Amino acid sequence: MRLRQRADGYRAGMDAALLAAACDALPGQRVLEPGCGVGGALLAAATRRPEALFQGVERDPVAAGLATENADLNLLSDRVAIQAGDVDSGFRASGLPVFDAVMTNPPFFDDAATLRAPNPAKSGAWMADGGLKAWTTFCLKAVREGGTITIIHRADRLADILAQLAPKAGSFRIRPIAPFADAPAKRVIVRAIKTGKAPLVLLPPLVLHDRDGGKHSAEAEAILRGEAALGW
Repeated sequence: MRLRQRADGYRAGMDAALLAAACDALPGQRVLEPGCGVGGALLAAATRRPEALFQGVERDPVAAGLATENADLNLLSDRVAIQAGDVDSGFRASGLPVFDAVMTNPPFFDDAATLRAPNPAKSGAWMADGGLKAWTTFCLKAVREGGTITIIHRADRLADILAQLAPKAGSFRIRPIAPFADAPAKRVIVRAIKTGKAPLVLLPPLVLHDRDGGKHSAEAEAILRGEAALGW
């Protein structure tokens, strides 16, 4: 997959790749990514799931334009659409029908005093103006009953994510993402089902790196190369 990105803006990276690998959309299902940026996760998920349909919503017009170009560049424009929209405005403002699945990588911070973005062009990707609550509310409105919500975020926001999605969503499955086997997780991927009632399941962590000098663990390398999915 090829991806055009702003030289001075936020760059899609590991989190986008893991979010795409966590998408398990079935043939014919419709998947939404709010805050899709230039399409890093959205297009990777569409490549992994060639029989599903994908929609991105992005408030930054430059990023939205690049996402559309990237869909064309990767010959995915027949299954991937991008439209302008702001999560803070709510899902109803998008004018879209509800989806079978929503996947998202919300901005990690909602207090401007806690972060000095290295470049103003990156601030939109790092700062959630309406807070994490705006994103979880958007996701809950955007997905049908029985549909899935998949979120990658900081591990220290796990309690907030669970509290904000419940009680309208349940059947939580949580995948910790740890840099090393002997280190605490820094990321979590949370998958919930709207109106789901099954008990919460804490899955084994995905360990990204080996201590013996290897860049990635064998499991992480297979996922990042598209040879394996991040299964649930």
